[in-house]
Amino acid sequence: MAAMASSSRKRMAVDGLPNDCWELVLSKLFNEIGNNVDELNHYLETLSLVSKQLLSVASTFVYSIKLIYNPSSSLISAIFHRFPNFTSLDLSTLHGDNLNELLSRIPPGTVSRLTSLNLSNHPTFPTLGLQFILNNNPTFRLTSLICSNIASLKFTDITFIADSFPFLQHLDLSFPGGQIDHDDYDRQKEDYSNALNLLAQKLSNLLKVNLSGNVRVNDSSLLQFCINCEFLQEVLISRCPFISHAGIAEAIHHRPNLNSFSVTNYLQLENFNSHFVSSLASLKRLTCLDLSFSCINDSLLVSLALQSPPLTKLVLQGCYNYTYTGICYLFCKCRSLQHLDLQGAKFLNDQLFSRLCAFLTDLVSINVSGCDRLGNSSFFALLTNCPMLKEIRMESTKIGTGPTPSVEDLVVYLRVKSLHLAYNSFLQDKHINIFGFMFPNMQLIDLSFCRRISEQQITTLLKTCRKIRHLKFAGFPKAKLFLINSEACDLEVLNLSHSKIDDEELYQISKSCPRLLELDLEHCYDVTEKGVRLAVENCTRLREINLRHCRKVSTDIVSWMIFSRPSLRKITAPPDFRPRDCDRKLLFRQCLVLILIHTRQSFEIYIERHNI
Repeated sequence: MAAMASSSRKRMAVDGLPNDCWELVLSKLFNEIGNNVDELNHYLETLSLVSKQLLSVASTFVYSIKLIYNPSSSLISAIFHRFPNFTSLDLSTLHGDNLNELLSRIPPGTVSRLTSLNLSNHPTFPTLGLQFILNNNPTFRLTSLICSNIASLKFTDITFIADSFPFLQHLDLSFPGGQIDHDDYDRQKEDYSNALNLLAQKLSNLLKVNLSGNVRVNDSSLLQFCINCEFLQEVLISRCPFISHAGIAEAIHHRPNLNSFSVTNYLQLENFNSHFVSSLASLKRLTCLDLSFSCINDSLLVSLALQSPPLTKLVLQGCYNYTYTGICYLFCKCRSLQHLDLQGAKFLNDQLFSRLCAFLTDLVSINVSGCDRLGNSSFFALLTNCPMLKEIRMESTKIGTGPTPSVEDLVVYLRVKSLHLAYNSFLQDKHINIFGFMFPNMQLIDLSFCRRISEQQITTLLKTCRKIRHLKFAGFPKAKLFLINSEACDLEVLNLSHSKIDDEELYQISKSCPRLLELDLEHCYDVTEKGVRLAVENCTRLREINLRHCRKVSTDIVSWMIFSRPSLRKITAPPDFRPRDCDRKLLFRQCLVLILIHTRQSFEIYIERHNI
């Protein structure tokens, strides 16, 4: 009785405040969280379980909805009614063929609020469903439309977009599929080109366009977008084989105010002409440049440097044919870089890289994975010269070799939050011990396949760095993390794939890490159904579990997990799993929706639980 009275008083305390007060409190809380989507979703879900009032209030802070299944008419009405302030709808992972039918069932009163729509990864473009919405909602005005990876995107679909959504500011038509009829290739090419030109003429408000991976896009199409879209700021044309250097140069000439440009591809681009180089260098407002997997040269980098563009992001991942001379000159002139990707720059060594770091004082994140001549000197040069650094990616390097500072000379770096150090065979326990001292605010560390690091050292690291939430420890012979004091471990994401742990070790790990949200056990061959059951019972907040290639785990575990752990949202099933009819009936009786995706190697199961 006392417990019931206490619970009643708590509920009265929660429900006693008006919604306006709760909205003010939650607004301040969410403002402090910032753009951390995962943390925001965690807070929203937790609050929604406290009371009906907080469920209602929390729902007003949901602005984006992602559907992964085709719900019934009554359920879809309830979903959109629950979230009155949503403006973005993501259907990119929706399973089922009838996208037109779903769009036609969205309540008219809610569609008018919709400004962003993602229709990616579907067989066809849903013209009929969108036409139904337009006919019944004259105020429907999309500003963002993403149609990436549409298996059959026809020129008539593009014409429909041009005629129906004149207020678009963000358009993504990347990587369309569809077979080309070689017998009628010229007519198809002309129709598609005309449709793209119409699109460019009618979307005068466009700020960003992504035409990557489209074999039908040519110089003329790009030119029309740059001529007609006077507010255009960002262009992505990666892997477009029929766009030439001359075409890019001409297009840029007509839109010199671009601030983001991506021309990544897997073709050789060593034959830069002077017109192309000078046009690219003329982008005086350029803040983001991505040339990944291109053959560039020092002349291009020097030409860019001479204009001193306000670059904050530079991606040269997989690029080749340039040298230290070109990149050094660019860094010398562009001192505002915050995000840098030099993955695979084989010419870099510790001495050269240390010199570059002197120009990177504003750097926030860096990727030098695959630069296999960089060791400890490069790592500490980064820390010394880049005080704003938050994320370091140095996978497959020689970190672990070379001198390290003495204990007396070690400095604490409070800003560093993420270390991606997988596949570094020279890293040892002593280095991890140093990292634990230097990065007390670290939240993510990836030490997968770093064979010389012991599980005891990982245990010490987790006790030292209490803010670590994401640990990747894949590829270890053993992973005896049960040595961790459960009160000291707040891990939320744990990757133990390819590790030789058994049921007892998994059980102890789950006791030590009860706050886990995601657990990856892929290729853990010694784990059985018994161990998985004990882990799921101990991890009461578990949302995702991966059992791919866990060959000793019975397929019967899937149904048990769904019913035993209400928090689960995604299960990657063990080998040979096939859903049975009885499983489906039981699931629907429990008001659950089971979504099955058959991949080449396993079933992925998505679970939507409704509390509306």
